[in-house]
Amino acid sequence: MPSCTASAVVTFAVQLEVACAEFYEDIARTCETEQDVFMELAQENLRNGKLLKRAYYEVVSDALETGFCFEGLELSEHTVDCRQPEGLSRSEIITLALACEDKAERLCQIAAERSESLLGDVPRVFAKLARQREDRKTMLSKLL
Repeated sequence: MPSCTASAVVTFAVQLEVACAEFYEDIARTCETEQDVFMELAQENLRNGKLLKRAYYEVVSDALETGFCFEGLELSEHTVDCRQPEGLSRSEIITLALACEDKAERLCQIAAERSESLLGDVPRVFAKLARQREDRKTMLSKLL
């Protein structure tokens, strides 16, 4: 069963937030009617990445890092398809966005559950981001 260090999981999650931000920026250029919505999602993703980094670096020391792993977490299962939305219909773009949110939500849920023993801030941020992803999926579903 694979193990991922806290650093690897946080780095992956931050990269996922940045990739999703770029994806939403691309969607904003394609879906002009909802441009503001998608730009706000992109900005939120960038804020989320900063929040994750801050929570991690404020509470984790080298001593904790060497002894803490996310047992059984396979990061490759949580990659998202952030391809360019050109040529896709509006509903295909939103469906793709929903799939991205779903994978990101699942990663945050697992990371929150498996980091509870780390310290309060890291699992709390992951749990917050998982709830946020659920809200975002609801909002995106309404656009379909």
